[in-house]
Amino acid sequence: MSAVQPPSPRREPKTVTQLGRSRVDEYGWMKDENWQQVLRDPSVLREDVAAHLRAENAYADAVLKEIEPLRETLLREMIARIPPAEESVPVPDGPWAYYARYFEGAQHPVHARKPRTGGAEELLLDVDAEAKAHPYYALGGAAHTEDHRYYVYAEDVQGSEVYRIQVKDLASGRLCAPPVESTTGSFVVSPDSRWLFWIYRDDHGRPSRIYRRPLLGGEDVLVFDEPDAGFFLQLALSTSRRWIVIERGDHDTNETLLIPARAPDTPPRVAAPLVRGEKYSLAHWNDRFIVLTNTGGAVDFQLMWTPEDATGREHWQPFVPHMAGRYLLELSAGRDFLVWAERMDGNIVLRFVSRGVEGDVRAASAVIAMDEPAYDLTMLGVLEYDAPVLRYVYESPTTPAHWYDYDMASGERVLRKVREVPSGHDPQAYEVRRLFAPAADGETVPVTVLMRRGTVLDGAAPLLLYGYGSYGIPMDAGFSTSVFSLVDRGWVYAIAHIRGGSEKGWKWFLDGRGTKKVNSFTDFIASAGYLAETGYGAAGRIVAHGGSAGGLLMGAVANMAPDLFAGIVAQVPFVDMLNTMSDVTLPLTPPEWPEWGNPLEDEAAYDLIASYSPYDNVAARPYPPILAMGGLSDPRVTYWEPAKWIARLRAVASGGPFLCRINMEAGHGGSPGRFKRLEEVALVQAFAVWATARRRN
Repeated sequence: MSAVQPPSPRREPKTVTQLGRSRVDEYGWMKDENWQQVLRDPSVLREDVAAHLRAENAYADAVLKEIEPLRETLLREMIARIPPAEESVPVPDGPWAYYARYFEGAQHPVHARKPRTGGAEELLLDVDAEAKAHPYYALGGAAHTEDHRYYVYAEDVQGSEVYRIQVKDLASGRLCAPPVESTTGSFVVSPDSRWLFWIYRDDHGRPSRIYRRPLLGGEDVLVFDEPDAGFFLQLALSTSRRWIVIERGDHDTNETLLIPARAPDTPPRVAAPLVRGEKYSLAHWNDRFIVLTNTGGAVDFQLMWTPEDATGREHWQPFVPHMAGRYLLELSAGRDFLVWAERMDGNIVLRFVSRGVEGDVRAASAVIAMDEPAYDLTMLGVLEYDAPVLRYVYESPTTPAHWYDYDMASGERVLRKVREVPSGHDPQAYEVRRLFAPAADGETVPVTVLMRRGTVLDGAAPLLLYGYGSYGIPMDAGFSTSVFSLVDRGWVYAIAHIRGGSEKGWKWFLDGRGTKKVNSFTDFIASAGYLAETGYGAAGRIVAHGGSAGGLLMGAVANMAPDLFAGIVAQVPFVDMLNTMSDVTLPLTPPEWPEWGNPLEDEAAYDLIASYSPYDNVAARPYPPILAMGGLSDPRVTYWEPAKWIARLRAVASGGPFLCRINMEAGHGGSPGRFKRLEEVALVQAFAVWATARRRN
């Protein structure tokens, strides 16, 4: 390891008193007081902070210099598994088929279309060309108008997720309207192609208002002003194209507002008034709405229906009743068929019924499922409202993605595309297993394992264990070309589907959030212990990996069970939790209180968060090597969280080394571009190899 000394940032102890409790923060100075401006223009970062971050990056580079050849090798392998040129499966709409295509070696695609009856390609947007003009470039929403004359897209040029919306005239190829600034990147164009609806992102980074303006420029008209700082806003157009849909809500509660698409200047009306603790979403299906909701104690959700002109709860009628353990995920409606997804024990099935079905709808439904122990089905939805074709994607840890079009009327299934692995991939060379790790309270935690077929389970193989466990977001068992670089080197790769996700239903989420959040951490530790006991890994041969709220998981398990891991990688880690949840100026703080608790007003919430917040629980004990990675313009997990955490680890703990790398030109998602993003993936894997080798030696 390099003899270079780690940065030793100054300590400015500041006592914070809150609800009669006090804590000391020595590194609060790393938060630039003008952080909102930094998100929009990283060059204004205070120089002492910038100098410290540069020093952290230089130290991490010096320590990891010896693994640079391995990182380069891994990166080449990962790039070799990606087709140099690639094209998405076209999506039909009217006379055109729309798709994205990568030129050979391009980081970003072009968006294009062709006539459905055949003809020359027409370029809509060259994302790669746009990206070359900026250090960072990411595309948000992109859509053509109903009349196929204009292309509307949202772009982020600094990684802060503050998007501007552009409108392009496809006949001339030129931008034809003033850009819409300070947006979330979400928008809807009315079906008459005249009006643009968009969500405003305020100075605190929150989606706070919805506006409407003429598509080609004009006055912005306020459509909806969100009164609750803890609510998110979403915009959508129903697949029937008859309703513009606004959703407002948080992790527990939501409310839907409707605007008739044929009269887009109509004020929005509430479909069903907000009820705290209840969630619902609407899919328009001919003369009715299908309601996906947890109303009435339906923890794993149920389907109900209601007339389109009478949408209040008093009109909702049963359609598909609640069944505990069968978590209903999402809907897609066409004129003659309705499709929904269900999750049970981690795997997904798709069900569909025809219009006019009566009686037991679930029993009458047709099922699309796969016969593998762990897999993922992604419902892309009904392609055109008046056609019976459903598109979905099937993949598993050993099976590359397969795109299918399924005719629900005839039962015909057409394979449209198989993800290509140019360097070669033999699914039979690998094995995937679904294990169930026992937790201390009697629950069983699903664990997906990928390994080379014939791997000897004697604990000799190093193991990379990934986890997330928050917001009800599942970590599906999909196909990742990058993990094979480790697996082909004899590693076992595993995903712990811990509480806080929804792999075993919505209750699985509820049992891993709020007052039960610690279950997420103990589930991950139990999964690692079980894998070690059963020979898939061994204590001290396991590297833990997580990002964002999964970075909180990494920080918590580092404090709770450091001896179990050879190394820990925490990407954009939510580790300064108590301070963040107490700072109402940050974008996500009020919306996050239902998830974690409000430590500004609730003593029990303060005490709970203080008991596991990684930054606040660093102890004077040995820790394994830790790599924390952040982004300077990240509005979700700000750069100072990993920087403060690593500084405190160095000051308090032993072991390590403790490394912090801040991407000075990116945000929460890291570097954009299909090849560029792999640089960070390769670094994670090279660090894992290095960490296990250090432990062994």
